[in-house]
Amino acid sequence: MVPGEAAPPGPGSPRGSAEGAAAGRKQRAAARRKVGRGRAWAGERGNLGNADACGAFQAFSLFVKAKEVPAASRCPGGGEGVRWRCCRQAFEELPGIHRHVALHHSGDVGRQAGLGAAPAEAGGSPAGSAARPSGHSCSNPEISWALPDTSHVSHDDLTSQVGEVLLYYCYCEVKDPEKLCAWQKALCQHLHLTGKVRVASEGINGTVGGSKVATSLYIKVMLSQPLFKNILCQEDFKSSAGGAHCFPDLRVGVFKEIVPMGVDPKIVSYKETGIHLSPQEFHREVEQYLSQASQGQSDTILLDCRNFYESKIGHFQGCLAPDIRKFSYFPSYVDENLELFKDKRVLMYCTGGIRCERGSAYLRSKAVCREVYQLKGGIHKYLEEFPDGFYRGKLRLGTCRYCGVLWDQYKLCSSQHCRQLVLTCPSCCNKGLTACCPVCQEKELKVTSRASGQTLKEECECTRRRPRVPIENVSPRMLDTGKD
Repeated sequence: MVPGEAAPPGPGSPRGSAEGAAAGRKQRAAARRKVGRGRAWAGERGNLGNADACGAFQAFSLFVKAKEVPAASRCPGGGEGVRWRCCRQAFEELPGIHRHVALHHSGDVGRQAGLGAAPAEAGGSPAGSAARPSGHSCSNPEISWALPDTSHVSHDDLTSQVGEVLLYYCYCEVKDPEKLCAWQKALCQHLHLTGKVRVASEGINGTVGGSKVATSLYIKVMLSQPLFKNILCQEDFKSSAGGAHCFPDLRVGVFKEIVPMGVDPKIVSYKETGIHLSPQEFHREVEQYLSQASQGQSDTILLDCRNFYESKIGHFQGCLAPDIRKFSYFPSYVDENLELFKDKRVLMYCTGGIRCERGSAYLRSKAVCREVYQLKGGIHKYLEEFPDGFYRGKLRLGTCRYCGVLWDQYKLCSSQHCRQLVLTCPSCCNKGLTACCPVCQEKELKVTSRASGQTLKEECECTRRRPRVPIENVSPRMLDTGKD
């Protein structure tokens, strides 16, 4: 199959031998036209060597593939409908998107192929370039456009519902986020992965689900990507049971931050982060903190930088868990409580470690703490090594607000004026118990919007007792004792 071409027709395609043969001829003809158009475009670039021509053709194919519309978003039932989108235009046929790319994006494809720049190695991959420094160097390595070979993998194995969900992040300098985004989209589609990937000039943050074969190939390709070389490693990928069915679709986009804290990365950079502690080191620090706290002698704050609905489900023994609704409120929380952190040693943690990267950098920028540490790999990695350690509760499992049954899927309060998050199980939902508190439950039955159609945002029991940015009124003795 030509890279970027759609898969052969499945069960819903034209039936009958004649129609099937016609469809096959049409598909092969389209593939030949694609090869011809890609090679013609490559030929227009001048006298290219075989390696450069191959790289140009691959870049053209990948650019087209990155513009594909996910199958789930296409027209249901009658025909394929829109299959590609680019420059606010929709394309239903392969020749159309090919002509568009050849006419309007030759420069983009050329840059992706590395044409006009320093020669790359054979095959167009700069992975072995001797002049490329590794790590966080300012001379950022080029992005490889390589996709894994799946010819040895059956379609059933690649799309199996029995799989896993990967969580990972990597802070590094990305000179061309759009290019990295296009490659990620092509890679995930190639492996039939779903989920969400955020790309920014400061790095990448992903949560993707698929078969175990697909996720294994994804990790292998990510580790071989020159951009992440000597930065990203195998242990940075956290996995849990799941698969592609865990997410409705695939979303890959370019953002200002890979985790939304609301502070320009140029002002507070991930490079100014706190000191990373392994799960073993963090465990020893917490053990020492709790021992000293029991005697009222601790100079340490164990800080949970997650949202309230996460820390409510589970947290470290003796922690300070800010009652904030979003991570973007964390900087304001720090600003309003600077006195609390003055001359303190701070041990920070979050789910996977990513929020601590920027959160600890922001706290350090205030120059009030004696030292700032963070748990490398977050709670995920800690629980792998210390399942019976100092973490109390569950990582992602809580109880229904109404009946107390174990439940872990948050939903927005059904009252439109509120929009708080609430844990309510399917049984209680079926009974109409879908609001965050009795006040909202009652108001939901009344007026929920104005005549203009704009939703109201009013206070309820939850919002009244939870200020947007709480100011802590904690005595040293209370901090030492902590809360379980």
